[in-house]
Amino acid sequence: MSSDRLTWTLTGATVAGVLALYVPCAPRTVPGGDSGELMTAACELGVAHPPGYPLFTVISSLMLSLLPFSSPAHTINVLCAVFGAVASGALCFTVCRVSGPGPGAILAGGVFAVSRLVWQWSIMVEVFSLNNLFVGALFALSASFHSAESVNQKKKFALWGALCCGLSLCNQHTLILYVIVIIPWALLHLYFHNGLSFYDLVSLGMCFLAGFVPYIYLPISSYLNRARWSWGDQTSLSGLLKHLLRTEYGTFSLAKTEANVDHMKMLKAQWDHCVNDLSIPVLALAVLSVLLSLRNSIYSMFFAWRANLDIEKPLLLGVVERFWLQADAGLCVLAGLGLNWSLCWLNRRLDWGVIWSTGAWILTAGLISHMISLNYRECDQSGNDVVDRFGREVVFSLPEGSLVLTRGDLPGNTLRYLHYCQGLRPDLSLVDQEMMTYGWYVEKLQKHLPRVNFPGRWWDPINSAEKKTFSIEEFLKHNMHRPVFVCIGLTEGDPSWERSFSRWPWGVCEQLVPVKTPFDPEKWAQRTLHLYNWSEAHDSFHPGSWERVANEEMWQARIKTAFFLFGLAEKMEREPQARLYELSYNLYCQTVDAQVDYPANWDKNLALAAERLLRSGGGSYSPDTLLSRSILHFTLYLQKEPTDTQSKAIRSAISYLRKERDRLRERQKV
Repeated sequence: MSSDRLTWTLTGATVAGVLALYVPCAPRTVPGGDSGELMTAACELGVAHPPGYPLFTVISSLMLSLLPFSSPAHTINVLCAVFGAVASGALCFTVCRVSGPGPGAILAGGVFAVSRLVWQWSIMVEVFSLNNLFVGALFALSASFHSAESVNQKKKFALWGALCCGLSLCNQHTLILYVIVIIPWALLHLYFHNGLSFYDLVSLGMCFLAGFVPYIYLPISSYLNRARWSWGDQTSLSGLLKHLLRTEYGTFSLAKTEANVDHMKMLKAQWDHCVNDLSIPVLALAVLSVLLSLRNSIYSMFFAWRANLDIEKPLLLGVVERFWLQADAGLCVLAGLGLNWSLCWLNRRLDWGVIWSTGAWILTAGLISHMISLNYRECDQSGNDVVDRFGREVVFSLPEGSLVLTRGDLPGNTLRYLHYCQGLRPDLSLVDQEMMTYGWYVEKLQKHLPRVNFPGRWWDPINSAEKKTFSIEEFLKHNMHRPVFVCIGLTEGDPSWERSFSRWPWGVCEQLVPVKTPFDPEKWAQRTLHLYNWSEAHDSFHPGSWERVANEEMWQARIKTAFFLFGLAEKMEREPQARLYELSYNLYCQTVDAQVDYPANWDKNLALAAERLLRSGGGSYSPDTLLSRSILHFTLYLQKEPTDTQSKAIRSAISYLRKERDRLRERQKV
């Protein structure tokens, strides 16, 4: 078999094998994070968060039109799996072009595809699988350009490479760190081969600029304003540039925060990822190609500098990890080249070519098989519908015609997808709290939500007295004609609502009601007791996952009313206080006793409720019962949280309560 034919055979086999692995693992429902927003942008033909991701949005929207028989979430998840499979094939092709077809090519594409991070982010709606595809395409075109035998062939690959460079920057801007290395290298290569005339330079420039054509989608979508969800106003040049340059996030930063980051800790975390996910053999083979690794070193150092998130928090580490995939692609190519070059060296020096070749294929197959067995269970998301069920439980629990003020990615993006893409609860109105601080959002939303009244141009949490802005209190007063809920919580910085409104617990959400509205604690407790049908076990998901966040919110929602009533009781006196303490205690007991494993704070809260009820007279419970409850649950809490900063005070409280119980029992004996 010829070298070219074998190259395409190995590449096709890699794509087919990865696709067969990825597609059955793709989730059928909406994942967490930005997935809900990206899918909503595709469903509505709106604009996603900066820099807009027009290419991803347009391709996803096209797929939804071509495959309407599946849910939007499953369709775009599978599309991302296809991107990921082709990306792995491109890495295989790259190694074949540089060092010839062999086991190293399969190693590069296979190890990259089945590493934990790549697998996870290639089967769900995110822009990273398309970014991986562009990384692979740039590598493959660079390898083809380098190995081309004639100047005309080099020019052809250079033109395709220029177009690919432009298109890649319509998706993930981090690819600029590869583009700024590849472009000068290609131009110098053409120059030294007498293939860079003025006409050639203009042609390359035009191809590069042609790659940016998808960005025309942003001002068109913004001008038409047909999408019920869209980010930014790109109808002006300044608005378009603001979105492209991510100025609302910080142009070269990962998030809108001024937090200080330990760069060495960031690099250490990436190194740990490489060792754990890519394995020591792959890194050892990559070292053999160390002269080509400068590009990845630059990327890692730059990203460690600009990834301004606290990676000691598992969820934020998960956000940062996704950006390591770009460097992983380079490492896997280096490992593949290292294996092929090692095989060639052994064949030349020691003969026994069949033995070395067989050993290399066995090593490749064994390593890929081991990584599949290691990561399959975690990466198989076909049955994962936790975030989707979270959103559905929240949506269907809300009263007819509610206005919902969302906060954060979990409720915001998930509810947005279910509402706009799946058509659930069309009677609801969704308003994003953070987005309401932008003038363009309020202006666009007024067209699509005529029943929502905005008393100014935008919400200014700090200073609403000027610039025709409004406070949250003014917004609520203008929308008192319908139930208003906040999910999850209110944005800090504007306490004006406290003058006129109260927050009553409603599962993971809260209802904002006028302060003069009479509150019946027994009726409210009964009304919110069984809002959700949630059966996931406590603490059953990875700490860095959105499933963990959703599950934790659902678990804490079970005691939210009890916690609220306890807080109310703390502000009252005598009979009303005792009544609220007893109701809070009853709800805590009912919730805790129904579970075997539950969050540690439930024990602490129940112990406090028992102690306060005892202090206020005990209600219908005997002092011995309340003392025993308080002692038991304070003790259980310390067993679960031995490092609590208040552990010393809690131990003292346990000792005191035990003495009180002993004295009580002694008196009863007499």
